[in-house]
Amino acid sequence: MAKAAPAEQLKLLDLQGLDAKLKSLASRRRSLEGDPRIKDLEAALSVATGELGAAKMAVHDAEAELKRAEADVEQVAGRIERDEARLNSGTGLSKDLVALQKDIASLNKRRSDLEDVELEVLERLDTLRERQATQQAIVDDIQGSFGTIRAEIDKALAAVDAEAAEVAARRDAFAQGLDSGLLVVYEKTLAKRGVGAARLFHGTSEASGMKLSPGDLAEIKAASADDVVFCPDSGAILVRSDEWS
Repeated sequence: MAKAAPAEQLKLLDLQGLDAKLKSLASRRRSLEGDPRIKDLEAALSVATGELGAAKMAVHDAEAELKRAEADVEQVAGRIERDEARLNSGTGLSKDLVALQKDIASLNKRRSDLEDVELEVLERLDTLRERQATQQAIVDDIQGSFGTIRAEIDKALAAVDAEAAEVAARRDAFAQGLDSGLLVVYEKTLAKRGVGAARLFHGTSEASGMKLSPGDLAEIKAASADDVVFCPDSGAILVRSDEWS
């Protein structure tokens, strides 16, 4: 059985307090890193970005369609211009001039139809561009919220890390002043059980929160004051004091 002076064993409670603080800070860090707001915003941003991509593609396709419509109108307008020039020149047979007039009339009808198509595409493009702008604003808003929350979390993480570093430094300095053999037992117990040491207070183990059985209490009371005893439930070192019995 490991042994250490009662005063040395009492120091384990202070060491355990520092370790509990470090454990709490580690838990706080995990909680911050797993902030559900980040996951929610990432999911929302993924959806919004997808919809923005679709909106941009729709605008791109409509712009290409508008260029084709404009080219069709220009092509027909050019042909009308050439035919009108020939008609106005008055050269050629009368039947050819009559045919040319009919062709010009047909082309004007064709141009009117194409201009209607061009106008429809232009109006649709305006609507699609508005939709893209709206979707871009949604993405920007989500990214802004994401940045704000990320900065808030990073600031909190920095504070946690700074406090953890300070506590760890105090813990290392304190541990150096402990009985080396007792420290080895404590460290092994902490690594294995999650709790290195706790009080035995009025028959209750503060490591497990449970009252020890009469048999376990009798065995612990029979142990020497410098014996290192353990909680039968949690496995942690039980620190005893006559004041707590």
